[in-house]
Amino acid sequence: MKSQNIRDGLPLSASTDFEHSRELQERKQQLRAISKALALFPVRGTIKGQELNIYFVSSEGVSYMTVCHCSLPVAKAFCFLEDLRWEFTACFNSTVIALTNRPYPFLEFDKTIQKLKQQYNQSGGPTLEVTLAEVQEDLRINPPQTIQLKEVDLANGIGNGHVEQGLDSGHNVRLEPVSAPGILSLVLNIMCASLNIIRGIHIIEYTFQDGYEGISNVVAFLLAFVCCVLQCHLYLFHSSLKKHKSFALLSVVVLCNLYLLGLRNVWQLIFHISVASLSTFLIFTRKIKDRANDCGV
Repeated sequence: MKSQNIRDGLPLSASTDFEHSRELQERKQQLRAISKALALFPVRGTIKGQELNIYFVSSEGVSYMTVCHCSLPVAKAFCFLEDLRWEFTACFNSTVIALTNRPYPFLEFDKTIQKLKQQYNQSGGPTLEVTLAEVQEDLRINPPQTIQLKEVDLANGIGNGHVEQGLDSGHNVRLEPVSAPGILSLVLNIMCASLNIIRGIHIIEYTFQDGYEGISNVVAFLLAFVCCVLQCHLYLFHSSLKKHKSFALLSVVVLCNLYLLGLRNVWQLIFHISVASLSTFLIFTRKIKDRANDCGV
C-alpha cells in the first residue's frame, strides 16, 4: 500500500512487503504509472488483474492505493483504504503534506499501515461492521470506475512526456532545469523583442505623417515582437502541442524578417532568424521532469 500526492505524484508513504511474485511486481509497475498522472483518474477506481487487483481512493490532494488478492471483497478493500485515509489525515495535516519536497517523508506511517493490515488479515475486515455497511452502501450508489490497462499505459505516457497534456493540466507539469544555452536564448530573444518593439514604435510616428503607407511594416515589427515573447513563454512553461506552436512562431519570425528586408540588412536578418531557430530547437529538446522515477515503491 502507498499514499501519493496527486498534485505532482510525489510518494508520501508506503508499506513494506515481503512477497516477490511476478504479478505483484507488475502491479507495482502499474502503481508507478498511476502515480505519474493521478489527476487524470477518477476519485475512486480499480484495476483488475489475474490474482491481484489495485484499488485507490483520492481525497484532499492525496491518493491512497493498495494491492489486494482478487478474493477479497471490493467493499473490504475500499473500507481498508477509508480507514487508512482517516489514520493518515489524523497524523498529518494538509499544510505539512503541501510542504513536502522529497519522496517518502512519512515512512514512519508504515507502522500504522502494518497494524491495519494485520487487523484486516486476522479479523477479515474492520472492527466496526457499521463501517463496512456504510462503504457497501456508498459503493452501491457510487460504484468505483474500472480502469483498463491501456488507460494506465496512456497515463504513463503522459507522465513521461510522450503524450501531450491538455493546456489546463500544463500548469502542474515540471520541466527540466533551464540550461545555459536556454538562458542565452532567453536573453537574445528579449533583445530581439526589444529591437522589434522599438523599431515598430519609431515607424508608427512616420506612418501617421505619411498617410498610413508604412502600416504593414509596423505590423511586421509588432508580430515579430509578439513571437519573441511567446517563444520565451514556450521555453519556460509546458504547453500542449508546443512543437507545433514553436514551429509556427519560427515561421512567422522568418516571414516578418524577410518582409522587412528593406529596413534591415542581411546580417540583421540572419541574427533575428538565428535566435528564433535556436529558441525553437531548445523548446523541442527541453523535456518534462519526471519526479516519480527518482524512487521505487
